[in-house]
Amino acid sequence: MNKTSRRDFIQFSGLALAASSLAALPGQTHGQSDTKKEQKSKLTIGLASYTFRKFPLENCIAMTKRLGLTKVTFKDMHLPLDSTPEQIRATVAKVNEAGIDLYGCGVVYMKNEAEVNQAFEYAKAAGMKKIIGVPEHSLLELVNQKVQQYDIMLAIHNHGPGDKRYPSPQSVYEKVKNLDKRIGLCMDIGHTQRIGVDPSKAALAFADRLYDVHIKDVSEASEKGFTVEIGRGVIDIPKFLKTLLKIKYSGVIALEYEKDAEDPLAGAAESIGYLKGALTMI
Repeated sequence: MNKTSRRDFIQFSGLALAASSLAALPGQTHGQSDTKKEQKSKLTIGLASYTFRKFPLENCIAMTKRLGLTKVTFKDMHLPLDSTPEQIRATVAKVNEAGIDLYGCGVVYMKNEAEVNQAFEYAKAAGMKKIIGVPEHSLLELVNQKVQQYDIMLAIHNHGPGDKRYPSPQSVYEKVKNLDKRIGLCMDIGHTQRIGVDPSKAALAFADRLYDVHIKDVSEASEKGFTVEIGRGVIDIPKFLKTLLKIKYSGVIALEYEKDAEDPLAGAAESIGYLKGALTMI
């Protein structure tokens, strides 16, 4: 099968799966063959709640469930950083009741010591395993101490062109490689592609510190690139998924769909469908 026809086939498979995910009824299960393929892939698809940033908590939970996802990280519009422990516990209970694991938060910016302390107390109260964060370089030693104190991982997010702190996966790696091994990288593959770096090569190069992935597609490999439905952009998604399998990546690949903020569900479903379709081809 040539490259073009293979890509078209994967897109068709993804769209079909997207349609079925939107049409699925609560409690509906996949066929046995699908389950075996998903188990074989050993990749977990989740969601970064920034995808549903224009919607309140209840809608975010409902749409995450509608997509068939069971792993999520919350941005602070869905669980404010200044929430009380009681408010945090109540929100976590709602998420758990929906059958979803709130495994982390982010992106959390840490510009001073107080914000570092707040982030770790917040994550601890929620029982989160991971903070997707952007600490100032001057705070990395403090962050190192907090990771050891709380035993909560920190995955630093790269933001591509124009980001003076962590533009690329390499810029994160160079800052964390000598810190506690619980501090690593959340690679945003869209921003990575936009800065001219192949996400697959970056995953291979920094595999020992790759702890989270924001997966998306972009219109072009330049600063002008913007988010599009996965499969419609320039990132070689099948290659990237194969790379994650090669390095035995055990974290979540969290969809961060930034397009269509007012009506993101269809594009998010298409993107999830494409990922599932691509995984069945591997």
